[in-house]
Amino acid sequence: MGQLVLGIETSCDETAAAVVSGGRVVASNVIASQAGLHRRYGGVVPELASRRHLESILPVVDRALHEAGTGLAALDGIAVTYGPGLAGALLVGVSVAKSLCLATGCPLIGVNHLEGHLYANFLGSGPEPSFPAVCLVVSGGHTDLVYVEDHGRLILEGMTRDDAAGEVFDKLARAMGLGYPGGPLIDALSREGDAYAVPLPRSYLEPGTFDFSFSGLKTACLLHLEKGGRTRQELADLAASFQRAVADVLVTRTVALCRAREVRRVLVAGGVAANTLLRSELARAGAAGGWELFIPSLEYCTDNAAMIASCGAYARRRGVSHGLHLNAMANLPLGRSGCDE
Repeated sequence: MGQLVLGIETSCDETAAAVVSGGRVVASNVIASQAGLHRRYGGVVPELASRRHLESILPVVDRALHEAGTGLAALDGIAVTYGPGLAGALLVGVSVAKSLCLATGCPLIGVNHLEGHLYANFLGSGPEPSFPAVCLVVSGGHTDLVYVEDHGRLILEGMTRDDAAGEVFDKLARAMGLGYPGGPLIDALSREGDAYAVPLPRSYLEPGTFDFSFSGLKTACLLHLEKGGRTRQELADLAASFQRAVADVLVTRTVALCRAREVRRVLVAGGVAANTLLRSELARAGAAGGWELFIPSLEYCTDNAAMIASCGAYARRRGVSHGLHLNAMANLPLGRSGCDE
């Protein structure tokens, strides 16, 4: 068995722990979801998320170690998300990781949550991604385009200037009365609709930028709903048209950065990477452009600790570790990572 790393993830509303061997083989991956807790509010309530993390974290870590058939003494490192995310939620995971490292002497590795998403592409038995590459990170809180020179060397090339793509999925689903989380619900409903039935804007911003903007698209969808159109078919048409608009912008910007950086390798990460249209459109663009495309399996698209453990394992190979001074950072740019400090 290769180097064993325990990963801990509590950046938002998933309490997760996993053990990964050699940065790629998932020995266990345990997730305690809070979706049912927050569904009644239509989104994550930070204080409730923190309290649930406190209740769940130790049982989740114990289960991850048990399912992996290992113990703390056998670990080569403990990796933990320390930002970005909800401050109170992050503090739970960071505090537990630091306590375990203090008790065992195990190296502590702080992981940027967004960089962790990138390493979802390294999990499993498929080909191991290599660099340089372009990475599209698209989730409920972030929509970023990153040029990855090598492990631990990331350049943030573009980001959303307002709403993240996943955030708009959730807000639109709530306005449509579908529920929470919105991404899977809109994806499912869109299969019944016409993606060109509702004319919606695509914001590509000024020439030369790789940034995103989805606030105009969100407003256009909400205005469309205010005008009526609440039958199931009309909602399905809106869902399909909205999803098409998001995918068009994401794919176009990703292709543009590949051309600008002259790379033919693309990694996709984040919860919206589970979207069926986005996956198919990226595959189509990749085939046309001759890319090597990596998209995680669905179980690793959303928040999980296996990706954090993988990122931590590759960081340990570079000799990275952190002292017990490591603290939670709610606002942590993707270009800055605990794996580089």
